[in-house]
Amino acid sequence: MNIHAPRRALALALLAAASLHTAAAETASRAEDRSEVAVTIYNDSLALVKEVRGIAFQRGANSIALRDVSAKMRPETAGLRALGGGSLRLIEQNFDFDLLTPQKLLEKNVGRAVTVIRTNPATGAEMRETAEVLATNAGVVLKFADRIETGVPGRIAYASIPPNLRDRPTLVVQLDSGAAGRQAAELSYLTGGLSWRADYVAELAGDESRLDLAGWVTLTNQSGASYENARLQLVAGDVNRVRDEMRTQQFAAKVMAAPPAAEMAREQLFEYHLYSLNRPTTLSDNQTKQVALLSAAAVPVRKEYRLAGQDWYYRGQHSDLGRQHKVAVFVEFDNKGGELGVPLPKGIVRVYKKDSRGNALFIGEDRIDHTAKNEVVRMKLGDAFDVKAARRQASFRKIADRVYESAFSIELVNAKDIAVTVKVVEPVPGDWEMVSESQKHAKGDAHSAVWLVQVPAQGKATLDYSVRMRW
Repeated sequence: MNIHAPRRALALALLAAASLHTAAAETASRAEDRSEVAVTIYNDSLALVKEVRGIAFQRGANSIALRDVSAKMRPETAGLRALGGGSLRLIEQNFDFDLLTPQKLLEKNVGRAVTVIRTNPATGAEMRETAEVLATNAGVVLKFADRIETGVPGRIAYASIPPNLRDRPTLVVQLDSGAAGRQAAELSYLTGGLSWRADYVAELAGDESRLDLAGWVTLTNQSGASYENARLQLVAGDVNRVRDEMRTQQFAAKVMAAPPAAEMAREQLFEYHLYSLNRPTTLSDNQTKQVALLSAAAVPVRKEYRLAGQDWYYRGQHSDLGRQHKVAVFVEFDNKGGELGVPLPKGIVRVYKKDSRGNALFIGEDRIDHTAKNEVVRMKLGDAFDVKAARRQASFRKIADRVYESAFSIELVNAKDIAVTVKVVEPVPGDWEMVSESQKHAKGDAHSAVWLVQVPAQGKATLDYSVRMRW
């Protein structure tokens, strides 16, 4: 008995199958073959593309060239499956992203014969000569029958285009089909180059007690493909992704707005939130577009003046801590009630306020994180012009081993015509206790003391305190 016979038979079968697939004519599938497109975009330049294409399959071996796919596709995530009961068995797939350019065409013809066409400047007649491309490194080197030349002494004509050089990124799938005929197949893959962010426009009321909020989704498509009439969904949340340490780049790579007319539908998805556009939209390559997300009117807001210290103030003796400390201005609102109480995706909030003539002027912006229902949205808009602070260390002394006592005086100056309240937040290190203070403090947390200091219009207020610390 020949023990090698089964192996030979298997090898012959595999060779025959490979030959059959090699011989299969390539069938091209283009964007026009799409009947459905769905795009789900995540925060971190990641998207899931699903599209249904009508493809004419042959029974048995097929080579399907899926064109008009993303140039930044992650090919290891691509999958093609039959819909409607058809049978497809995937054998191999290749993502051809080596795109056709004059330089690439020249590089692919190294070692091959090309035709060099020159024009006689005196007569205009064309002369043709055959040459072999020797190299294309930092220029072209051509070998003619009697000489070698560098540079391109005219136009170069090629007999054909190399099979693995494409005019656009193409996913080539080798498969077996159980039946012949045109059938629907779903192609799905993850891709980079598609991103979204939330942008918010807020208009603060004249008395600064309320604001009107409009939210927009800003979509950017730099994937190298367009998606016509796509069902669009957005996922808000921090999805964990495995980072490939050795991955390299493989592919070549506002003014006040009116309130949105229509909002996106919202639903829970695992530990994230999913936003679905209620109509198809087209995402063209190299395009940015905005889609209405939400709107809310007359949202109650709170304004805060805040002076924040530094813990290093308490770790030693300082002769001068600065005479002009800036007082930050914050506004905040609760994400609940009225037209709010919905998940807010992270993004930038730009705030405007009308002047005496009714012109809306930009007064500041801040970035917010994903904000769940009933949480507080807090934004720093800038530093107060008319409210300043000066800080002085009155004393610093060692009480015992690793026990110190430090005293400070903070003067707050208000040049405004109305009284203001300044929230003073001091991060005190170590195990601490307040020895004396001109105004009662509250503990913000284990390492901070907080005072609400009333400063009269066109006046001053002083906060004095002494704190003992143990390290």
